[in-house]
Amino acid sequence: MPKRYGVKDKDVAVAHIVSGLLDGSLRPGDRIDRTEIAGKLGMSRVPVQEAVNQLERDGIVAIPYHRGVFLERFDADVVEEHYEIYGMLSSIASGRAAACRPPELLIRLRQLIIEMSEADDPEVFENTVWEFRRAINQAVAGPRLRAAIGTFQGFMPTAFWLACADRREHMLPLYVEELDAIERGDSERASAVVTRRTARMAETVIEELRRRGVFDRNEARATNGQSRGPAR
Repeated sequence: MPKRYGVKDKDVAVAHIVSGLLDGSLRPGDRIDRTEIAGKLGMSRVPVQEAVNQLERDGIVAIPYHRGVFLERFDADVVEEHYEIYGMLSSIASGRAAACRPPELLIRLRQLIIEMSEADDPEVFENTVWEFRRAINQAVAGPRLRAAIGTFQGFMPTAFWLACADRREHMLPLYVEELDAIERGDSERASAVVTRRTARMAETVIEELRRRGVFDRNEARATNGQSRGPAR
């Protein structure tokens, strides 16, 4: 496999495992074969192990002592919890932005809203959305908060969001509202908008995974007691 310039092998391995979870080729309870993944991706086991360690911290896999690596439970409740926590963390940053309103940040956020509004390409819209969040986090969040937010931010790849129809029409008004709350110095409203938006993100993810049949298969498997994972 050719060298992936600018992309860490660990991140490639993370994306590979997460993509399998999102397309249904990997399911809760499945054992992750690190040697097989390393061979398939053309890398050593070291970055695959680093990927597995990260996914364990993120609650996506379990590593029982001397028993291998297994995918954790993945269903609608897990997705809702993921975005509930992400919303809480991001709402802290937006509340701080509204409290201090750094002039440079406000200028940047206004420009990004314009770019979101004018984005005809869904991928451009998604990239601008992430830049909006990054601008807020870099301006007002400390290193621990940024790190915690980053843990939740990268789970759903851009390609997943691109498959979700009408996302721009549903989400853009909430970014406009968040900026308005920040500009007015309304920390409570800014935080509330973020938690509403992340709740909508959870709904979108659940709907898309049900459309793909991923959750239906996972839930049927759990009901039939077919999970191969270790007892927890």
